[in-house]
Formats: sequence, C-alpha cells, structure tokens
Amino acid sequence: MPLNDFAKQLIKNFPLGFVATVTEEGLPSLSPKGTFFVLDDDTIAFAEIRSPNTMENLKHQPKVEVNFIDIWLRKGIRIFGGTEVCERGTDEFKQIINLWETPFPALAPRINAIVKINAERVKLISTPPYDDGISEEDMIATYKQKFAEIYP
Repeated sequence: MPLNDFAKQLIKNFPLGFVATVTEEGLPSLSPKGTFFVLDDDTIAFAEIRSPNTMENLKHQPKVEVNFIDIWLRKGIRIFGGTEVCERGTDEFKQIINLWETPFPALAPRINAIVKINAERVKLISTPPYDDGISEEDMIATYKQKFAEIYP
C-alpha cells in the first residue's frame, strides 16, 4: 500500500518509530528506533545500531508494525509489513547507507544493518478530540502550552 504524503512528511519530521515485533515465545516486544527514512512510496527503513532483541525477533517472525506520531497534531500512522534485513558489507547496504551518513555521522559507522519494511497496510491514527471537531491549529496550541509547562 503506498505511503501518502502525510505519512512521508510525518516520518521526515518525526523519524522516531516504535517498532513492534514478536518474541520466539509469542510475546509482544516494542522498541523505539530514531533513524527512519522513507525509501520510496512503499518502503521505510531504519538503521540497526544496537537492537539485538529486535533482530532476533525478526529471524523467526519478519512482520512488524511501526507507529509514528506527530506530538503536536496528535495524529500518526501505523505501518504494517514484512521486513528485509540488509547487512553491512552487502551491495544493497552499500547502495543505501548514504541516507544515514549525513544526518548521523557519528552513528553511521556503528550501523550493523538496515531494516527495510514494505508497507502492506498503512492506517491513520488520531486522538479523540478530532472526533469532536477540534482543529489542528487548536491541537498544536494546546500541546505547545503543555510542553512549555513541562520544559519552561
């Protein structure tokens, strides 16, 4: 399923995605990854730096769900899909690592693999006040005030 413009912009602005995998015991496992990029209309990817549990989980169940949230709008997306792991040293890794080298120069040498996720399902998520007619501008103003109180 193609990523729409909202999804692409959200990942660009807020590249922290929460990746849900399943352990060998069938338990859910959630791990934040702050290195997401949109590769094309159907594919997102993150850099694996120190995620041994996530990588182990992907070996037996390569399907994931990733959530991204715009903390100001209180809107987000859920992306579900299969993964492909591109290990350091492979041709595919060499072709795409440049995306991470400029924004993450200190981390790029520590990237072990790039995990690509094919977006099979993409779903918009939002907070209930939108059901009651709140505007995006009002939502932003509300959360700017809340964050100003937390971080004066």
